[in-house]
Amino acid sequence: MSISILESCKKRKRRPKLFGFQTFGDPGSPITPTGPFRDNIRIFLQQCAEIEEYRVQEMPIWCTLLVHENRSFVVPLYTIEEDVKLSPKPYCDHCRCSGWSNHFVSKRKYHIIIPLDDRWNKRLDDGVFDLDDQTHLLHGLIHCNGFGHLLCVNGIEGGSKFLCGREVMDLWDRICTNLRTRKITVEDLSKKRSMDLRLLHGVAYGHPWFGRWGYRFCRGSFGVKEHHYNRALEILSSLELDKIIHDVDDTDRGAEMKQIIRHYRNLSETHLITLKDLLKFMLTVKYVTTIQKKSIQPIAKSPPSRQSLQRNKQQPLAKEKQMRYKKFATAISNMDSRWPARRLEFAAEVIVKALEEKKRDRFSHGGNGMTRQDVRDAARLHIGDTGLLDYVLKSLNNVIVGNQIVRRAVNPKTRILEYTIHELRNGVQLTEDEEQESSPTSESNPTPGDDIYSDVQCIYRNIFLDYPESEMVELATQGVLDSKHFAKEWPLRDEEDHLLTFICRLTPRLAFTQSESELKNDLMPTGEVLVLPLHATIGDVKEAAEKALRDTYYVTEQFVVMEIENMENFEDREVIFGAVESGMELFVKGMGMDLETPLKYQGGVDTWKVRCECGAGDDDGERMVACDICEVWQHTRCCGIDDSDNVPPLFVCAACCDSLGPLRI
Repeated sequence: MSISILESCKKRKRRPKLFGFQTFGDPGSPITPTGPFRDNIRIFLQQCAEIEEYRVQEMPIWCTLLVHENRSFVVPLYTIEEDVKLSPKPYCDHCRCSGWSNHFVSKRKYHIIIPLDDRWNKRLDDGVFDLDDQTHLLHGLIHCNGFGHLLCVNGIEGGSKFLCGREVMDLWDRICTNLRTRKITVEDLSKKRSMDLRLLHGVAYGHPWFGRWGYRFCRGSFGVKEHHYNRALEILSSLELDKIIHDVDDTDRGAEMKQIIRHYRNLSETHLITLKDLLKFMLTVKYVTTIQKKSIQPIAKSPPSRQSLQRNKQQPLAKEKQMRYKKFATAISNMDSRWPARRLEFAAEVIVKALEEKKRDRFSHGGNGMTRQDVRDAARLHIGDTGLLDYVLKSLNNVIVGNQIVRRAVNPKTRILEYTIHELRNGVQLTEDEEQESSPTSESNPTPGDDIYSDVQCIYRNIFLDYPESEMVELATQGVLDSKHFAKEWPLRDEEDHLLTFICRLTPRLAFTQSESELKNDLMPTGEVLVLPLHATIGDVKEAAEKALRDTYYVTEQFVVMEIENMENFEDREVIFGAVESGMELFVKGMGMDLETPLKYQGGVDTWKVRCECGAGDDDGERMVACDICEVWQHTRCCGIDDSDNVPPLFVCAACCDSLGPLRI
């Protein structure tokens, strides 16, 4: 339920400030920042947010009300300050998987959240801190040093009746820019009708869906490097359509592929030569068609007929009920499962395909849903893990998989549990007559252009997932799918003529029990932003650096800056302007680092080693197993262990097996 402006004001003790949704974060709105993120976020909370009367896990919550200018509803934007020392999860798994294990543990995290529509007028609960919860419209986490992670954006495929994914991303990007964040990562797992958007948009546009806002390759899984990713996109994008037609000619879907390619070639004003040309044109046509549909307004409304009134009495109930359905991917994010999410989704898709085949038979031969045992037997032809199937079948009730609602209910005649599916179109459940009209059991294939995303899905499935006898296409597709981590970096801004901006990096001079060799082997984390007036002295720089480091990290709470590298001969009272250019890096030396604190690095206190045959040398977030002899971690996939299989209780890597030599009997 959306919140009206009047209701928003009534819920507050004093009249709250209201900001425009579509302009929030523009230059000078809501604040005009001149300092680093750690200072800007405090100014933002003081000037643009109202603190709530309640807390979540003892963490303070602020709320900013944003009015959508075009539609006049109010969106609550929550900011939660998490004290890392009081947090049950002080280390950041997202930093570790992004390659930031060496970053110092920051003292504060800021969660920026827009809940789902039906939670806009309700209090947040303790589950809001669940980083695996993908149900928020927006959830961003920013450490007080300005580095952070975009955890979820819903609206890419449904998710909200009021806001689309692009609007939410525009808002998030403006907030990050206005508050001067430094670098934000995102793990792109977004899908559209079961298609991975990082693959679809990567081939069509050369970058993922998030690339519209400047997010670029950050880190690949399974040893994929940036040049591997770029080469994979180049291979897939440059596939010639004529060659594709020739290669798929002998397959079952060859005729359909020819019709689709021919249709869009005839529709395009320019010659479509490659797969990139085709997908880019199809997605552009889809976008334009959507805009045109939204802009069409009826000139006049005629009085409703008796038949339409009767239909309308039945439709609202179905629509209201449909809005409470969850996507299966969202539902499993709240489950504690030993199987990875992608494995659960794959099993759900296999089950839905079995139900779709049953539905096709139903339209021609009659019959209802499938019993649990029948569904299980059909799915076992593709998945051997019965435990996985039982787990997914138990979870499939009133959830959306692809464009189908999956339901289960007891058949009143047979008293047996049955599963059924019901098609969604544009977010609305189809009636049985509509499903039969759109059923694929007709003799002719669907006409290309009727549903552009169905055409895109056909291209996607037959090229990326089932291209005939092409190892190159298969490897390139896997390389793109293994590239999930993307990031956007904001350059250091030096806009004010009366201010100096520096990056302060740490090269501490250790004393007492710390050894200098330990320091040299440490990969020092990224430096802190310092903003100072033109008349600042060397002493002012030391003081500002010391204050910033103490305010940001636990490991430097007692740190004392002694000198600035290459400026040892300068006196503290000398002005730094003229000696060093604004925007430069300054390396400070000092003492007092607490290297014994467990809250040192975001990677945690465990010193585990990763060395996999794929080339990975660090944790990339994928499933791993450790050798019981050398204790080196490797990907289960690279070791031949399927995602659906349990990790063996005793595992010895190939290198250790070779070193042991042949067994003697």
